[in-house]
Amino acid sequence: MKKSLIHVQKEFCAECSLAITRFMRNMDGVESVEAEEGIVAITFDETRTDEDHIKKIARENIEKLGYKIEE
Repeated sequence: MKKSLIHVQKEFCAECSLAITRFMRNMDGVESVEAEEGIVAITFDETRTDEDHIKKIARENIEKLGYKIEE
């Protein structure tokens, strides 16, 4: 298992945190998702998906919710 962290400019509201968690958890290879205090932590199985794909999808969906990613 590997963990990928994505930093967001501000803390998620409760509904957005739940939305990103539910969406990402349904992706193939994703084991767990925690979205708290401006950080999204995604634990995934490297044999089933790669980190670049996980980050790309997470970033797109976080931005759709109106949040900005910190580089």
